[in-house]
Amino acid sequence: MSYLWSVFTKPWIGLPGDELGQLVAGLGFGGTEVPVRDTAYVTPASAEAELPKFAAQLRASGVEPISVASDLSEPVFAACADAGVPMIRIMAELGTDGYAASVRRNRELLENAVALTERYDVQVGVQPHHGRYVSSTLGVLQLLDGLPDRFKLVWDAAHDALAGDHPAITLELGAGRLGIVNLKNVHYVRSDTGWRTNFVEADDGLSDWPAVFATLHTLGYTGPICLTGQYSDPAVPVEDRLRRDLHFAVTSAAQYPNR
Repeated sequence: MSYLWSVFTKPWIGLPGDELGQLVAGLGFGGTEVPVRDTAYVTPASAEAELPKFAAQLRASGVEPISVASDLSEPVFAACADAGVPMIRIMAELGTDGYAASVRRNRELLENAVALTERYDVQVGVQPHHGRYVSSTLGVLQLLDGLPDRFKLVWDAAHDALAGDHPAITLELGAGRLGIVNLKNVHYVRSDTGWRTNFVEADDGLSDWPAVFATLHTLGYTGPICLTGQYSDPAVPVEDRLRRDLHFAVTSAAQYPNR
């Protein structure tokens, strides 16, 4: 399969677009997800003015912005529309009032965004996340049930594995909503306070990346693949790990050529 190989640029959150584009292209990626957060180079408050310029700088380096990681405020939707960025990625946070109440609150947030997705022709992608979020692919699909097609699943290899699921099951169930496939890997390590997650390289975790690509081939998925650049051990530069993980992913995908 031919994919748009992308990377989440959180590790270089403060870089301007021209420097970031050169770095991402140099690592071998043709796409990127850009954080639009208060701690980033482009913030929600500055997005309308800055994101179109930032996206143009990325494209000048041959890097296509596939999404932003941000919030569902109207300025972010407007900025994405002006910049030609097709998706805003979020996660469904859980509050102290419990899972059911949190799901209702997140559903209301998504329903309130329906008009914005239509006005600006920008998608919303919801990613499962281990911990204080809706943590399973199936939980996200339930949250999205009945919403318009612009509301997508951002499937995540590591968090799917942490939920105890398998890509052959969850990718097939989510195929109709699948907007982006995130790749990272993880296992548990014992600490003084119990078991904790440890994010690792492609071939060293709970998620079976070759099984991911086998399933994507069966489904005929041709959308973006995004490596998230998340590693718990800072001893090795993230750029070195990303090069190895991209090679592993491309090699795994090559076992399943275009039909």
